[in-house]
Amino acid sequence: MCRPALDRLARLFLVAVAVASAVGTLNAETLLISGPTMGTTYHVKLVGVATGDEAAIRAEFEAVLADVDQRLSTYRQDSEVSRFNRAPAGNWFAVSPATAEVVSAALEVSRQTGGALDVTVGPLVRLWHFGPNAISEIKSTAEIAPPDDATLQAARELVGYEKLAVRIDPPALRKRIDGLEIDLSAVGEGDAIDRVTAAITKRGIKNYLVELGGEVRTGGLGPNGTPWRVAVARPLVERHEMQTAVPLSNAALATSGDYRRFFEQGGHRYSHVIDPSTGRPVNHALASATVAADECMTADAWATALLVLGPQRGYDCAVEQGIAALLVSRDAGAFVTQETPAWRNRFSTAASSSPAGPRIRSP
Repeated sequence: MCRPALDRLARLFLVAVAVASAVGTLNAETLLISGPTMGTTYHVKLVGVATGDEAAIRAEFEAVLADVDQRLSTYRQDSEVSRFNRAPAGNWFAVSPATAEVVSAALEVSRQTGGALDVTVGPLVRLWHFGPNAISEIKSTAEIAPPDDATLQAARELVGYEKLAVRIDPPALRKRIDGLEIDLSAVGEGDAIDRVTAAITKRGIKNYLVELGGEVRTGGLGPNGTPWRVAVARPLVERHEMQTAVPLSNAALATSGDYRRFFEQGGHRYSHVIDPSTGRPVNHALASATVAADECMTADAWATALLVLGPQRGYDCAVEQGIAALLVSRDAGAFVTQETPAWRNRFSTAASSSPAGPRIRSP
């Protein structure tokens, strides 16, 4: 399930900056718990919790994260996802209730976006050299080349969210064709954050921040009594900068971007973001999509879908579905931002009510 670290650098950097500015000097009643998980790292800040409780809380968080990894990882051959991917078509494959819930949520976003989010896109991702460790295993950039049309078409026949079925009771998945597989990277980390959050709230803790792989969910207020502030990265390849920062309380934030994982061939840049409708990397001006939602899995899924759709279709879809989104597009050496009405309402930012959305240029 984990994604290569390079895809997360900018978001991790800016989340760290924002969290540091929100926390200031940690007081004795703020507990920080962090560690490695799922090929990345997690950080949890708990306000008003004694440090003496750290061992028990850490063990609980790590058990939650280990369970998500055991179910959803494509890097583990024994995970539920990996075993389903090896299973034949036609029969229901029993999974845990939690896995069925994740797949069901992903398929709902697939339907709402016309398939822009598609958890079956793995064969196409690998074909474009963006599968697990794919580019790192290639010895020369000469080996990295776009697939020919016949190979691309063959892979496309193995992809399609409508070829995947989910059942909640009893929980199970079913593929309609052999060779269909799922990769829940676009929703898995968000789901992990939501499950850690559930463990926190079950303990009665109201003020917290959970970050995993650059995605964030918060509750209540930070140690200084104000909402947590979380940064959105400017989509730059060569350096780390902040596009904006937002106050985040009892909400989640996730960003998808095309600017950290790509390869260049023949003067053309190929992004790791694959459009399931074409089988090819996206080719539009939208560089990043940030979504705020009540739950992190929702924000995670929609950020991916909007990035696939592009600046105009993504904006229109987000408005139609009431999604709070900030879209950052490239335009003649500058960045143009669009905020949906739901984004402006959530963060109370002053902006034009133009049907095309506010378009703000930045260098």
